[in-house]
Amino acid sequence: RVGGPLGARWRHPPSCARGPPTLGAMADGLRASDRFSINSQLEHLQSKHVGTGHADLTRHEWAVNQHRDSLASFAARPSMLHYFACAEGDSVARVRFNCMQRMIQPCGPPPAQGGNDDAI
Repeated sequence: RVGGPLGARWRHPPSCARGPPTLGAMADGLRASDRFSINSQLEHLQSKHVGTGHADLTRHEWAVNQHRDSLASFAARPSMLHYFACAEGDSVARVRFNCMQRMIQPCGPPPAQGGNDDAI
């Protein structure tokens, strides 16, 4: 590093003409066993936690997971409930109840299953 906290710059060593290694360059250096381990860890995470997604996740399922996570976060935080209650002019209990009701189908009914599968 060259310079102080305001003028900090990265100085490349003389042997490195292209700068710091990128993620792709680091991934090229992984062995097959490392890649298998990373994939197995990802599969374990996806099977353990519902909202982490999978290869066949549709846009609607992804949006439903995002909305439910947000609504659950709002319902679990009293300060957010008080803010929404003040903004809407309702009681805190009514706002919490509305959040719970919206978690049932936050993005409306699922689209009809057809031949057009829009996976992310």
